[in-house]
Amino acid sequence: MSSRGRKKASVCQKLQQLRSVTNSTAVNKTSIVVDASRYIEELKVKVDKLNQEIGTSQISTSQNPLPMQVTVETLEKGFLINVLLEKNCPGLLVSILETFEELGLDVLDARVSCEDNFHLEAIGGENQGNSEGMDAQMVKQAVLQAIRKWSENSSQEG
Repeated sequence: MSSRGRKKASVCQKLQQLRSVTNSTAVNKTSIVVDASRYIEELKVKVDKLNQEIGTSQISTSQNPLPMQVTVETLEKGFLINVLLEKNCPGLLVSILETFEELGLDVLDARVSCEDNFHLEAIGGENQGNSEGMDAQMVKQAVLQAIRKWSENSSQEG
């Protein structure tokens, strides 16, 4: 096989790999490349969205030296909320419970530990009167905001 033939075969093989990776159904080279560029743009958007979520769920240490983890999962009727901070946080539970009340979430079950660190695991169900499309991201942002406000207030007092 000539050098030119090997190059053409190599290009065809790489186009087929690109086609399969991007789930393209295109047949010609141009369409495969266009589909691949669209796929790359979609991936960039997903990466940006994930980076934003990471940025909002982990408050930067310059703003708040509290290492924390906040997760919210959607349940059949409500949410499972987990909050973990690596230090004892007097008053934080009250701030989070006030946020639940503002959101219209009833605490159906909860476990809290405030000894060496702060750990809250709560199941919140939506009030009957407040069932207008609340989602896990909305609850998570509200809890993060409550932690920020608590942190600002406690650092001003100290």
